[in-house]
Amino acid sequence: MESAPQRLTILHTNDIHSHFEMMSPIAAQIELLKAEAGEDPVLLVDIGDHMDRAAVETEGTMGQANIDILNLTGYDAVTIGNNEGLTFSQGDAQETLSAIFTGLQCPVVCCNFLDSSTGEPPHWIKRHTIVEKEGIRIGITGATAAFTSFYSLMGWDVMDPEEALREECRLLAPQVDLVIILSHLGLPADRALAEKLEGVHAILGGHTHHMLETPLIINGTAVCGAGKFGRYVGRLVFERTAPGDSFKFLNGGCIAVDPNLRENVIAPAVRMNLQRGLEVLEETVAISDRELPLDLQGESPFGNLLAQAVRRFTGSPIALVNTGQLLGPLPKGNITAGMLHALCPSPINPCTVKLAGKDIRTALEQSLSDEFCNKAIFGYGFRGNVLGSLAVDGLKILYDPAVMPYDNDIAIFVDGEPLEESREYEVGTLDMFTFRSGYESIANGRDTVYLLPHFLRDLLRMELQHPGSLEECMLVRWESRAT
Repeated sequence: MESAPQRLTILHTNDIHSHFEMMSPIAAQIELLKAEAGEDPVLLVDIGDHMDRAAVETEGTMGQANIDILNLTGYDAVTIGNNEGLTFSQGDAQETLSAIFTGLQCPVVCCNFLDSSTGEPPHWIKRHTIVEKEGIRIGITGATAAFTSFYSLMGWDVMDPEEALREECRLLAPQVDLVIILSHLGLPADRALAEKLEGVHAILGGHTHHMLETPLIINGTAVCGAGKFGRYVGRLVFERTAPGDSFKFLNGGCIAVDPNLRENVIAPAVRMNLQRGLEVLEETVAISDRELPLDLQGESPFGNLLAQAVRRFTGSPIALVNTGQLLGPLPKGNITAGMLHALCPSPINPCTVKLAGKDIRTALEQSLSDEFCNKAIFGYGFRGNVLGSLAVDGLKILYDPAVMPYDNDIAIFVDGEPLEESREYEVGTLDMFTFRSGYESIANGRDTVYLLPHFLRDLLRMELQHPGSLEECMLVRWESRAT
């Protein structure tokens, strides 16, 4: 009698970014898909950026809320994204990430993430793992995006993913029935890997937030991606007709998650972690004797305070920051850590660059236009809505508000002297700009020094505690010279 085909269902999520409101619906959807699979085994994996410190639950628990949800949902393996790798860096980055992931009940798989001091993965990461499901051996490896210059500041070496993955796939192939890659590298990289690597059954992708309604089949490899923010769960089904035969791709796609779905385990855990996060963030960091208004279209005291904070922290003579980093005015009275987190949620770091005067001028001129102030920005750690105007410190700018922005012959002064277009100036600014996001001329700077681990809200906290900072931020930097 001929045996029935053997099937394996793989469910995958990616780039949930701490959208806790979707985590109970995701878990409920996963249970429905497991039920649909019947007696066939199911593998559940996550492809990174599950965590995002813009969420109170993640910020207040330093990622432990996410670990709780991953454990309770029953993942079999995960990899890390840049949000896990780069944004949890208070104190010793190795110790912080170790504390977060040691409690995870499934393997963290990433083959290109190494401790600089040892040349080996940290104890909480495996280069690969083998998961067995009802006699089916699944080899899993993973890789994360190589933001080398950032990781090196935190004691990590992030290697070229292609070579690292090739070696792990070579080791896994003789031992397993299927080889799966968890790739937090982005769709272009996934396409290239599928073309170059042999014997890989599926590349489950993330990082670029791509949602593939059906997998791309490239060189026999199913290339997948399930969008972002928990809106979809990816599903793949592989089949073999008899034990010992090779598994073949049968079908796959993305299933939309109904946000109204609920279950009885994850939902109460989310509520508990929200309360934990709120309690931690109740800490008072400063007391303000005045409200600091915010204007995303021009100069305002709260924007000036952020520029001051960056200038003071970097020690640069000039600071340039975008007001879109701030989501509202700073109120009078008791200022808590949670308030600063809510007003400045982006995991963006300060940096210094050497920037030509002409590039400073270009950015300042652009800041006068609605086109730039209202420009929507996505990615690069930005958690605001629009770019906003440029707030400055260390500069005095004379401009005419009555003329068109690009007809505005603005006069710029540095320490009382006219800005020299051919001269280089040291500027304290934001890492986001160095990726040509927003005010792109700032990316023309050289000798960039990234200053991790502090976020902008950490700098605001320090600035609010600096004597005289509230009076200083009221001083005008952009002065009208209308006739």
